Order: sequence, then structure tokens, then C-alpha cells
Amino acid sequence: MLKMFSTQLSGLFKRLYEKEEEAIEDSARILAQALGGEGKIFICATNEMKAVVAEALYSSEPLQGAEEWTSDHTLESISPNDRFLFFSRTSDDQELLPFGQTLTKEYIPFVSVSTIMSADSPGLHTKADVHIDLKLTKGLLPDDEGNRFGYPASIAALFVYYGIKFTLDEFIKEYEL
Repeated sequence: MLKMFSTQLSGLFKRLYEKEEEAIEDSARILAQALGGEGKIFICATNEMKAVVAEALYSSEPLQGAEEWTSDHTLESISPNDRFLFFSRTSDDQELLPFGQTLTKEYIPFVSVSTIMSADSPGLHTKADVHIDLKLTKGLLPDDEGNRFGYPASIAALFVYYGIKFTLDEFIKEYEL
């Protein structure tokens, strides 16, 4: 089972790289604006996607200028140079969607990373300046009854996070020279 999961996960990473490479680069550009303007990169994540927050803030290579957006923050505390990075399982996340709508109304740039469940729904993918689709509409593995399981949303999000981080680090290094 683990071998099949590993194969499916490799395929997911390949699809994300091939289909979302440009969006990952555009995301890094938006976030670089915060660092270039002495702003912050606020990370908002729900449920299992909080794994990305832990990685961005507490890993051995934290994301420069990053801070978790919490209930202690207010809209009034946002600087024009701040940028937001959202991570959720789906683009219709009911916790992040209202905040994304507020950021859009206030012209505050943000990037969202989630699975688009319906292209017709007014989800985060329609509000964000850049959206990266995780392409996880169902689990990766089949069971005996024809159902699917093994839904690695946080693993896919971490893969995308590192793509954004590596690209952002390249931009920073390029402009520091």
C-alpha cells in the first residue's frame, strides 16, 4: 500500500510542478513585495494546513518576514506593504473565505493555496491575486468498495510552500547582490 501511495504522491507532485509552476513564481513575487517594502508575510491556515504555519515559523529554515495571522491581529494593524498567504483544504473554506473577501475589498494582496472543488463557486480562487490549486478532489488510493482514501492535503501544501519559499529566497538573493 505504501508503495502505491508513494507512486501516487510522486504523480501529484509532478502535476503540481507542471501545472502550477507559474502561479508559484507569481506567488513568490507578491510575497517579495512585503519583504522589499519592510512589510510582513501573514500566513493564515485552517485545520491540517496549520502544518505549513509550523514549517514556515519553526523549521530550521523559517520563512523570512513570516508571522501567523491570529485573532490578536486587526485590519487596522495591516500595513500597505503586508501580504497574506492562505492555506486551506478547499477554496470554499468558510473560515478563510470571508477574510479573503475583506482583503480583496481593502486591496490587500494575498495568495491562496487550496483545492478548487468547483470552478463555478465564488471561492478563494476567485478572490486571491494568485491561487494555487492543489488538485486533490479525492483520496489517492482506491479501496475494495471503489471509494478513495489517502487525502494528503497538508503534504501537497508543504510541497507548494517549499516551491514558493525557494523561489522567494532566490528573489531575495538576486536583489541583495
